[in-house]
Amino acid sequence: MHDTDTISGTTTGTRTAPPLPPLPPEAVARARADLYARWAGLAAGAAAAWAIVSRDDGLGIGILYAIPAFGLCAVAGVLLGDALTPPPRGPVRSAGLTPRRARDYVPPRTIRLLVAQALTLLTLLVAAAVMASPDDQGRAGRTLSATCQGMTQTVGPWPGLFYGAPVLATLAIGTVACAWSLRRIARRPSEEQPRRDRALAITAAWGLLVSTPLLGTTTFAAGALLGLDCMGASGSAWILIPVALSAASTMTWSLTTIVAPRAGRR
Repeated sequence: MHDTDTISGTTTGTRTAPPLPPLPPEAVARARADLYARWAGLAAGAAAAWAIVSRDDGLGIGILYAIPAFGLCAVAGVLLGDALTPPPRGPVRSAGLTPRRARDYVPPRTIRLLVAQALTLLTLLVAAAVMASPDDQGRAGRTLSATCQGMTQTVGPWPGLFYGAPVLATLAIGTVACAWSLRRIARRPSEEQPRRDRALAITAAWGLLVSTPLLGTTTFAAGALLGLDCMGASGSAWILIPVALSAASTMTWSLTTIVAPRAGRR
């Protein structure tokens, strides 16, 4: 028995699916404007980060401001793409009365991970600020001093207030900006999938603002603790390694999501 179809005496072979209809020109224009705006935000962020790092005085402060500058420019690019793409035109549609919420458009597991990392970062910065000491130039919160076996050791750099205060300030500003952006994207008229794509990009930008300082904080703290001869200092340093690996993984995901958005891959 052959797997064939006979229509009006003519034998046909395997049927093929009809080609998908082309996207309307208006939809293509919206997608391009959104993608170009995102790339413009990334380019502006890279330029701002480079300018900030190039003016660093050698103390490592520049990188603390370069990362949030890049993240905030990425957020601005997503918002610019959202503003440049008007709502789709078509017949009047009906919708439910339930208001759209920002949390309905972000991945819940990713948000829980980022919140946990943000709380971990706050805890580490507070603990480091309490343990910090001034350096040889009198700059408060830049080194760690400890007395071990009758000798006082000073190691650095240490993520005290000298480094922690800029991190906390930029994290607070970035969190407010990302939360406002998610709220705006959720409430603005748009198609469902582009709205989810933009919300995911904003989530990734916030992930970059959280994971990068967390990676730097754990790396600096672990390096300083390993430089001490005190009993238990090295053990405390190794506890920070899993936190640093988790932050590095989140940072990689955030960068990938921002640079290669889903809408652009489609």
